[in-house]
Amino acid sequence: MTAPSLPLRGLRLITIEQYGAAPFGTMYLADLGAEVIKIENHHSGGEMGRHVVPYSEDGDSLFFQTFSCNKKCVALDLQSPAGHQVLERLVAGSDALINNLRGDLPAKLGLDYAALGPIKADIVCVHLSAYGRDNERAAWPGLDYVMQAEAGYLSMTGEPDSPPTRMGLSIVDFMAGLTAALALLAGVMGARSSGKGQDYDASLFDVAMGNLSYPATWHLNEGFEPVRMPRSGHPSLVPSEMYKTADGWIFIMTNKANFWPRLCQALEKPEWIDDPHMLDFQARLDNREEVVRRLESVIVTRSTDAWLERLHGKLPCAPRCNPRRGTRMGIDLFPLGNDPTLEALNQQMVRDNPQSQRVYLGGSAIGKACWRQLWYDLRWVQESIHDAATL
Repeated sequence: MTAPSLPLRGLRLITIEQYGAAPFGTMYLADLGAEVIKIENHHSGGEMGRHVVPYSEDGDSLFFQTFSCNKKCVALDLQSPAGHQVLERLVAGSDALINNLRGDLPAKLGLDYAALGPIKADIVCVHLSAYGRDNERAAWPGLDYVMQAEAGYLSMTGEPDSPPTRMGLSIVDFMAGLTAALALLAGVMGARSSGKGQDYDASLFDVAMGNLSYPATWHLNEGFEPVRMPRSGHPSLVPSEMYKTADGWIFIMTNKANFWPRLCQALEKPEWIDDPHMLDFQARLDNREEVVRRLESVIVTRSTDAWLERLHGKLPCAPRCNPRRGTRMGIDLFPLGNDPTLEALNQQMVRDNPQSQRVYLGGSAIGKACWRQLWYDLRWVQESIHDAATL
C-alpha cells in the first residue's frame, strides 16, 4: 500500500528554537511533511532541551526527542561571519525561518526580514518571543509558568481555598507554538501569492491573554469576575465537575440539554428531569450547590467502573486517571508498551534514535500516517560551509 502524500511536503523551513514553544509548533509542521532544519548553537552543546533532566545523557534527552522527531539538526555559530553565511545559503533555499528567542535578539542576529529579505524576497520570518519585539519588555526573558501567572490562569485553576495553581502542562508554550506555526503557514501562502515575505510576531504573553477567550468576553462586557470552582467545575455549566465515587473520582458533564435527562435516568432519578430546581441550564446554575449535593449523594454509592458502564457513550464522562493510566480502556501511557488498543487509538509511536535506542513517544494528534522515520544526528559544523549548507 502506497503511503499518502503529506500535505506540507515541499515546504522547507529553518528553525532556531529552544525548550517547548517553537519546538512544539514545528513538530506538527514536520509531522505534516515539512522539511524542518533545526539550527543549534554548538558553543553551548546544542539546543537547551538536550540537557533537560531527568533522562538526559551525552547531549540528548527524552525531553528533546519528544519535540524533535522528523527534524534535521545542524549546528552553527550565528554570531560568526562563517556561520551566518551558512544561514544565508539555507535561507536562499527555504520558505520560512522561525525562532523563539528573546524579543531583542532576532534583529541582533540578523534573523528578521530586514536582514533576510534581500537574500530571498519571499522569505517568511516568524518570531515567537516572551513579550514581543517592539516594546519595553522586548529584552525580558519569559517562560510558560510566568505567563500562566501574569495572564490570570493561576487565579482560575485549582480549588477555591488552595494557593494559586498552574495547569499541569506547559499549556501556554503549546498554544504559542501552534499559533506561530499557523502564522508561518499563513505567511507562506501570502508570500507565494505576492512574491514578498515579511515578519510575523507572536508572543507567549499575547497568546496567554488571547486564549482567556469567553471569560474575558464576559468580563469586558458584563463585569464577570472569574473564580476558582470546586472540583475543577465549569463556571456556568452544572453539572460539570469531578464527583466522588465509591472508589475514586469521575468527571461528568451535561453541556447539552439532552444530556441531563440521560444522566437522571442513569442515576435512577427520573423525577429530577423536570424538577424546577434542576430543569434547565439556568436553574442548575442558580442552584449549583443543591444540584451537586444531590448528584454526589447518588454517585458516591457505586464504583467508578459501575458508573462508566452506565454512562459511557451517553454523555461526556471520564474517570480521574493518573499519568500511568490513560483511560479505563486498558491503555498504559507510561510506559507505553505494545498495547493494541493504544495503537488503534493512534496514541503510541515507537522510534529508534541515532544511538539505536528504542524511544516510546506519545502519539501525534495529526495521525500516524503523517509520521516519518527520519532521525538525524546533530552534526557539529564549524568551518565547512559547503557541508553545512548541503546538510
